[in-house]
Amino acid sequence: MGSEGGASIVRKPRFLCLHGFRTSGEIMKIQLNKWPKSVIDRLDLVFLDAPFPCQGKSDVDGIFDPPYYEWFQFNKEFTEYTNFEKCLEFLEDRMIKLGPFDGLIGFSQGAILSGGLPGMQAKGVAFQKVPKIKFIIIIGGAMLKSTKLIENAYSSSLDTLSLHFLGETDFLKPYGTELINFFKNPVVVHHPKGHTVPRLDDKSLEKVTGFIETIEQHLVSEEDKKNGEETNSKPK
Repeated sequence: MGSEGGASIVRKPRFLCLHGFRTSGEIMKIQLNKWPKSVIDRLDLVFLDAPFPCQGKSDVDGIFDPPYYEWFQFNKEFTEYTNFEKCLEFLEDRMIKLGPFDGLIGFSQGAILSGGLPGMQAKGVAFQKVPKIKFIIIIGGAMLKSTKLIENAYSSSLDTLSLHFLGETDFLKPYGTELINFFKNPVVVHHPKGHTVPRLDDKSLEKVTGFIETIEQHLVSEEDKKNGEETNSKPK
């Protein structure tokens, strides 16, 4: 498979997929398979279950089979989190064991996590043992609301390449819209549905394909640069 400019794809962009609250990696795999094979086949996807078994009723009970998991717990106002640090340790450990990864794909609670992690990594407060998160895909996401975390997660404009899905009737839409402002070159896909992984119509498929081409180009340039540096550092 070639890409624009005749450069060949070095490898598929590798993403760690973070599922929604009280669901699972298996459920997210089913949700993402609503997307055309032509999209899924261009990505190397790894699905993970969150570290904590579901501590209450799952919204997908009766739709998808258990077991269900959650990344962390929170108070009614979503301003205080429990087990957040443990969640980050768990994720970093899995990224070391299963990685390296180029990016994250998150839905719902997994998207809230994915949107905050590049900033925390840039600030030096998380993910210091793994390569930089270069790409993120946020589906039905929002900003973290804990004051302590906001400071680190969104303190600077991020050069992480990001693709954001905003559902017209998604209760998180205003917060997902807010999150977009922290990324330098966000690609935004609007869809008519609610809090869900949407199917892709022609227009959104075009945007998603364009985003994948951009990140493929990014990996090709990175590889060229690396090879150039290696060549230059070899003794003449």
